[in-house]
Amino acid sequence: MQTCFDNIAQDVIYQKIRTEYPVQLTIKRLDLIHPQISGNKFYKLKYNLMEAQRLGYKTVLSFGGAYSNHIAATAYAAQYFGFQSIGIIRGEELAHRPLNATLSTAQQHAMQLHFVSRENYKKKQDIEFLTQLQRQFPNSYIIPEGGSNDLAIQGTREILSPTDQLNYDIICCAVGTGGTITGLIEACHNKQYILGFSALKGNFLTDIVQGYTSKTNWSIRDDYCFGGYAKTSAELLSFIEQFEQEQKIPLDPIYTGKMLYGIFDLLKQGYFAANKRILVIHSGGLQGRRH
Repeated sequence: MQTCFDNIAQDVIYQKIRTEYPVQLTIKRLDLIHPQISGNKFYKLKYNLMEAQRLGYKTVLSFGGAYSNHIAATAYAAQYFGFQSIGIIRGEELAHRPLNATLSTAQQHAMQLHFVSRENYKKKQDIEFLTQLQRQFPNSYIIPEGGSNDLAIQGTREILSPTDQLNYDIICCAVGTGGTITGLIEACHNKQYILGFSALKGNFLTDIVQGYTSKTNWSIRDDYCFGGYAKTSAELLSFIEQFEQEQKIPLDPIYTGKMLYGIFDLLKQGYFAANKRILVIHSGGLQGRRH
């Protein structure tokens, strides 16, 4: 499967971002790596699906909210590589409503959607809850929410190429569950700095990433999350619209839009030293633009 997975990847494009500030700002367009398995999800799913295949599983099961990029990507990838798929979806009330674009896409790719209460969804890492799911859906390979685990980190380490390691001083990325930033941290050299922009409020993501790495050349900011996951503001949406018009690069309002807003705000503040070479990771998630 490794060869097959790599063969469906498109060439990654680098685009210069025009600014008035004395830095070199480049965006790495992982959103273009595949039309359905987009951005960081491509790297997170790669070794998980290879492991599921190696162990002989026929079904993969994972978790996500109603607007989860991960759920949409997992459904497509599972079908493409011959697995059945099950999505444990947060919010049992959604079972009685019309499916949104994300969940409809997942269902179109044959994912079986199983809606659970928000209270039960919080147990998604509990052994007892996972054991119950294994009984309910036997012989299923379980992938965590957002796809983040050791195998995902093995994949996201591949986001940074040897050229990236040489040509950039700072790597910026959006952070949801911590798997992507951890892979970047592990792949970068010690003179590079990884700066994450959280889609969620709180320091818990820093604690999660610290559990995966002993490196210290990184940090995660939560001051550009606009109140939390999937929350936006008129100011953020106006920034995204202007950025897309000027740069001709699409953003989503949950991850990449907040990250770029934060980067430009920090540029205004003089946070980045002059002549720094900054690489921005576009982690996909553009299916969120349809909501």
